[in-house]
Amino acid sequence: MDSIIIWRYVITAVVFSALGILILIFGVIVFDKLTPGQLWKEIAEEKNMPLALTCSAAIIALGNIIAAAIHG
Repeated sequence: MDSIIIWRYVITAVVFSALGILILIFGVIVFDKLTPGQLWKEIAEEKNMPLALTCSAAIIALGNIIAAAIHG
């Protein structure tokens, strides 16, 4: 009986993790559409450090919001 409860928690954690990652990817895509230009080109090819810092801050903020929403 104990192993069934443990597997249920593991499956729940995997499902919530996958859901959180998908929402985070969607949020980054929306952030890319809201900013002028192409995000990847500006960061990787043009070496735009302020945009990279802004993007990383947005990803951290979205991650915190998603984690708080999932945690309850």
